Formats: sequence, structure tokens, C-alpha cells
Amino acid sequence: MNKFFNMIPGEDAWCILLYGDIGEYSDVTAAGIARELIEAESSGKRIDVRINSNGGDVYTGIAIFNALRNSKADIHIYVDGIAASMASVIALCGKPVEMSKYARLMLHSVSGGCYGNKTELRRCLEEVEALEDTLCRMYAPKLGIGEDEIRARYFDDTDHWLKADEALSLGFIDGIYDADPVPEDSTPEQVYRIFNNRLEQPLNDNQMNLEEVKKRPRFKDCASDADVFRVMDSLEAEAAKVPSLTEEVEELKKKNKAFEDKAREEDEAAKKKLLDDAQNDGRIDATTRPVYENLLNSDRENGEKALQSLKPKKRVTTDLRVDPGNESPWDRRMNEIKNKLNR
Repeated sequence: MNKFFNMIPGEDAWCILLYGDIGEYSDVTAAGIARELIEAESSGKRIDVRINSNGGDVYTGIAIFNALRNSKADIHIYVDGIAASMASVIALCGKPVEMSKYARLMLHSVSGGCYGNKTELRRCLEEVEALEDTLCRMYAPKLGIGEDEIRARYFDDTDHWLKADEALSLGFIDGIYDADPVPEDSTPEQVYRIFNNRLEQPLNDNQMNLEEVKKRPRFKDCASDADVFRVMDSLEAEAAKVPSLTEEVEELKKKNKAFEDKAREEDEAAKKKLLDDAQNDGRIDATTRPVYENLLNSDRENGEKALQSLKPKKRVTTDLRVDPGNESPWDRRMNEIKNKLNR
């Protein structure tokens, strides 16, 4: 039997837990509810249905609604955590229905999807609208208002979350009961998890199954509950450092990238200078430059050695250079030849 959905016999009442998603392949199924309802009815005792569900399949929910509504048993419904979407409809079956002071009720439009041509898409839309009409008829008797008003108020493609006092004032529930406290700023999802966790594991005085915790590697040396809590405190302290460490790592990554970009630019400039110098002194030319450039890129050390091993070529412009106020080497040589001939 599913750990979230079972029946608990009691002295005065039998309890059916409707915890989890609603659907034929989910935590709460119509067949499961009907089977347990029949078994509970045979006891002749009151039946308490406790809800903590985000909703689910509409058709499965309608089947559960009808099973509970048509039962001859005295059914009380308690919304422990969340009764959202289809679960809020099922909650109407209680005589009475009560919410814990920390619970949430939610109503919204029917959602669905389909694939096909425009005719098939229209049929899908018509089916969604027909289901909303059905849900309006199911809400109406409890709320005491017309179906059109319900449709306009709650089927407007918006999620309508109600706290216990709001649900009571609007007529969705008949009373509010106390429960173990839940943080005031808890989101609906957090409320859902809190109540599921309370059901899922046995609780000790510290509201935790510490014997299971001690089996984990990090807690293997913990001899007492106090040791467990000391380890948890250290873990919380470490976890608190994570945001600042993450921010520091990101900042270091940015600085490192800046250094890498600068080093890359300087390296490219150095390689360009090596090639420019080699080309200027005649060691390489425009044709051979790409060869040495590729060599520098693939093997910088051997590329530099290869360039250094090349001999510069003497250029005519070097021999013909004339320093200011002096003869060029060419003119000087010509004058020497003329002087020898005139002797």
C-alpha cells in the first residue's frame, strides 16, 4: 500500500489519508479510495479523510468525489496542508470539512493539452469548458452562490490561494483546527512538504528520526542525539558560507579571465614582433612567414630557435646608406678606384 495513501483504524473513527497527487498512476487513485472506503464503512464508525494534495487528474477526482459523496458513512474531512485544484473539490464532501490554521486551499481553471487539427483542438477546448461547468456545479451547493459567479470568480486562469480564515469566511469550510506550527511565511509547496514529511517518518521528541540520521556516514561517530545536532550545526555553518564562497569564486574567475586575455594579447604581440623582425632583416619573407607563424603557434620554443638559426640577408640599401656629412660606401670605393687610375 502506498506510504502516502492508506487507512488507519481507530477506536472512534477510521482514517483515510489522501496524501499526494491524484490520478490513476499517482499516489491517490479512485480505485484505492473506493476500496478503502468500503472497508472503512463496514466498521460502522466515522470516517476521517485527511487531505494534503496538490490536485491532479480531474476525472479521477470526480470519481473520488462521487464515492465519498454517495457514501452512507459519517465522513469528516480535514485539510491538513494543501487542498489544491481537484483536491479542493474533493474537500467539499466533508460533513463537516475543516482546515488546519496553517493549511491552504486553491482553486483555478482546468488545465489540459492536446495535439491535432483545428477540429480536434476545438473539441479539446469544449471538453475543458464542460469540465469547468461540472466543477462549478460541484462547488455551488457548498458555497451557496450561482455557477456563473463561481466561474467568473475562480475560473479566470488565475490560481486563487486561500488561507483557512479566508476559506471559512467564503463558505468553503466549516471550521478551523489547530496543528503543529508551520512557519508563517511558508509557501504552499513548503506547507505540502512539511505535512508529507510529518506523515512519512516516525517522529521523536525532536521531530526528527535521529536513529536513521545516525546511519549516514557523516554521523557514524555520533553516540547521542546531542552529537547529531552538533554535526548538524557545523553543516549549517558550512552551508551558510556557500553563497559568499560562490560569489568569491565567480569574482576570481572574472579576474583570471582578464589575466588570461591580457597574457594572450601580449603573447600574440610578442610573436608578431618576432615575425616582423625576421621579415625586416631578410630571414623570412611574405611567402615563408605563415610557415614560421604556424610553427610558433604549435611549438613556441622550437619556433623561436628556428627563427634565430636563420641568417639575416644583407640589403643593398644598407650599403648605399649615407650618413649625414659623409660619403656613402659606394662613393668612397669609386673615389679609391679613380685615385689609383690617376697615378
